[in-house]
Amino acid sequence: MRGRTSNLTIGERVAWYRYRRGLSQEVLAGLIGRTADWLGKIENNRIELDRLSVIKSLAEVLDVSLGDLLGEPGLLDWTGDSGTTTVPALRAALMNYRALGPFSGGPETEPSSVAVLRKEVGALWDAYQDSRFAYVTGRLPDLLHRAQAAADHHDGDDQDQARRLLGLAYQLAATQLTKLGESDLAWIAADRGLAAVRPTGDPLVTGSLFRSVGHALHATGRYTEAVRLIEDAAGYLEPHLSRATPALLSVYGSLFLSGSMAAARSNDAGTTRTFLATADQAAAKLGADANHLWTAFGPTNVAIHRVATAAELGDLQVAIDLGPRVNTAGLPMERRVRHALEVARAYSSWNRLDGAQAVLLDAEQMAPEQVRHHFLSRQLALTWVRRQRGKPSAELVGLARRLKVLD
Repeated sequence: MRGRTSNLTIGERVAWYRYRRGLSQEVLAGLIGRTADWLGKIENNRIELDRLSVIKSLAEVLDVSLGDLLGEPGLLDWTGDSGTTTVPALRAALMNYRALGPFSGGPETEPSSVAVLRKEVGALWDAYQDSRFAYVTGRLPDLLHRAQAAADHHDGDDQDQARRLLGLAYQLAATQLTKLGESDLAWIAADRGLAAVRPTGDPLVTGSLFRSVGHALHATGRYTEAVRLIEDAAGYLEPHLSRATPALLSVYGSLFLSGSMAAARSNDAGTTRTFLATADQAAAKLGADANHLWTAFGPTNVAIHRVATAAELGDLQVAIDLGPRVNTAGLPMERRVRHALEVARAYSSWNRLDGAQAVLLDAEQMAPEQVRHHFLSRQLALTWVRRQRGKPSAELVGLARRLKVLD
């Protein structure tokens, strides 16, 4: 699919696959409990299709992946940051057989010291939070290789530290790959990370990696399993909360933010509220916004998720009322831009297209790679082009071309 339907909206992809499956609008609509009139409007871009719960239902009936309808994965552009090495090199690193057995790392690899490894892992996580996706993707293979060599070479406490850092490097790989739509690779990375950390018994890094597993489940539309994962992960962490550090409290709260999105995408409003309330309690205990273990957790991130879950549940009034009032200036760029996409979605759903377009253009100025690789920005821009009568504005056409959804 990559390249063949990149200039189609999600609704147009639904039509494309419906034709391939030989289904009429009446039949497909009936299979998901909708009307043929509704489906016709979706396929003709008269209704926005941006709720992942609905998109997942269509994908299941059409027997395609969620990524097929979202147009993912997309091609990661070469940049001055990345050079000409991107996802294929990271795929090769994740599928390196040496990571599976006693020959891990290889004799040719010079193991890094724990101090050097900690600095490099932190630097790449910081780059991810700055939305430098190509830079991170291009440098992860070497980091994973050297972190594995360190975990194999060192012993005692240094080995445990190296294993924790290897786990965090795998978590970064899983998180980055999820952003790029490479959900299967993200799952491999999260699994490898948990395997690396397991011998240490460290609840902090283990809990952090559970978030990546949840994100990988999200990316494949397995929202119910993601909710159960959060419940299981919370149960694992709860015995440690009586002496929780700010970092552990942040990881615990972030798990429930991830779970709130999964619950919303499962159309489970009750669980969504419960998870948000638990995250809010953890944020109150933390006392302020922070970025322990790159969680960006605190009251503002909870507010961001209130907006995003409201949009997923179809409660646009909450999204439009709360979204523009959330001040994200103190958060990492990745969080700021992700929230901006939700505000743009809310404005667009209320037909405030000028405001929506302005928010999306501002987000693109801040983090072009992140905006390019999120289905919401691509869907919004292309739908706006389709809906404009006559000739779309040069500004809108330019945006759609930069997002690679318009030739």
